Amino acid sequence: MGSELIFRGHEPHPASVTYSPKPQKQWLAESLSPALIFAIHPANNPYSPIPNPYASSGSTRPAYQNGHLATSGFGFGLNPVGKIPLGLKRKGLRIVVTGGAGFVGSHLVDRLISRGDSVIVVDNFFTGRKENVMHHFGNPRFELIRHDVVEPLLLEVDQIYHLACPASPTNVVGTLNMLGLAKRVGARFLLTSTSEVYGDPLQHPQVETYWGNVNPIGWSIFVGWRGKRLKFGLLEGHLCHLGYWEHSVRSCYDEGKRTAETLTMDYHRGAGVEVRIARIFNTYGPRMCIDDGRVVSNFVAQALRKEPLTVYGDGKQTRSFQYVSDLVEGLMRLMEGEHVGPFNLGNPGEFTMLELAQVVQETIDPNAQIEFRPNTEDDPHKRKPDISKAKEQLGWEPKVPLRKGLPMMVSDFRQRIFGDHKENVA
Repeated sequence: MGSELIFRGHEPHPASVTYSPKPQKQWLAESLSPALIFAIHPANNPYSPIPNPYASSGSTRPAYQNGHLATSGFGFGLNPVGKIPLGLKRKGLRIVVTGGAGFVGSHLVDRLISRGDSVIVVDNFFTGRKENVMHHFGNPRFELIRHDVVEPLLLEVDQIYHLACPASPTNVVGTLNMLGLAKRVGARFLLTSTSEVYGDPLQHPQVETYWGNVNPIGWSIFVGWRGKRLKFGLLEGHLCHLGYWEHSVRSCYDEGKRTAETLTMDYHRGAGVEVRIARIFNTYGPRMCIDDGRVVSNFVAQALRKEPLTVYGDGKQTRSFQYVSDLVEGLMRLMEGEHVGPFNLGNPGEFTMLELAQVVQETIDPNAQIEFRPNTEDDPHKRKPDISKAKEQLGWEPKVPLRKGLPMMVSDFRQRIFGDHKENVA
């Protein structure tokens, strides 16, 4: 699909001008005399403390590298050529967030905008919603581009938060394209990986050095069409779409993330790209897709609709659940820190599926029924993060307990399902 500029927070281009996702900038250097350029050029003036932001390598904009300002947009080598104070570095960063109209991405965008950064959201609206970021329309530091990262994108940015990661081949191709962008412009790249790289873990809790126990071949049961929402799965060895798949082993998601981590480290080691890797555990909060199949959103939506809460198996499988604001804080600390990772970002508080259903009952409807169904294939028995590394190196740990965060999610779901916070009374 081609790129479509949905919103840009400054003067629109004339209708006669073809849109390019790479903004046109009129740099002061274009009007400087050759003598003045010669005087300030660091290559010709070794005593100048100011790096030249208009290097002859083809870059038209400075890029941050190894925590400092680099003079070349293509300069992904290991030797920084200039330094600026850390406080100045954090002012006016230009940041792209792929998947920024999604659940986690939109909350991250909120934090970055409030910090004073300029943010470009790139989203194909496969699972993201324009409504999640519409409150930024009118902000001169916000841009929204409809674009699928499976296609290359030309932007000049300082940081890339890569959150566009559906359970499909886009996961790998999109990561490769965004790593290529980071390499070209000298941007710092953060990959949001997943706890699912651990598969059905044999080690509990999971530390970052654990390699995992993953089934690399997937299967799905096709149970019919479901509107226009795309679903992917394997049916007799063929990748299918436009169908609704139940009890799916999403091996393309697990393996896609593992491959994405490998590619990220390859670009780091081989091309000097600054990278960060986060392994995200179960996250919940406002703006989650109501029918995305995740256990928290399933339980909340079912309870609000007066439907039985479906628990698979005996309900003794365990998960840990972190509130979205905790995750966003962890991602930002990781991006601004000096450690590559990977880092587990999750809440070590552990709940069985039955306990989670009971918390949802307490929060929404004590009379909600719980319905047990046969367990799904390859459903991990336990998943709990060891966050010792994040505590030590990032100074991060989750703050919001489930019983405090869940009511905020319920309020959001109630408004979107019924409108005006009015619950449907049976």
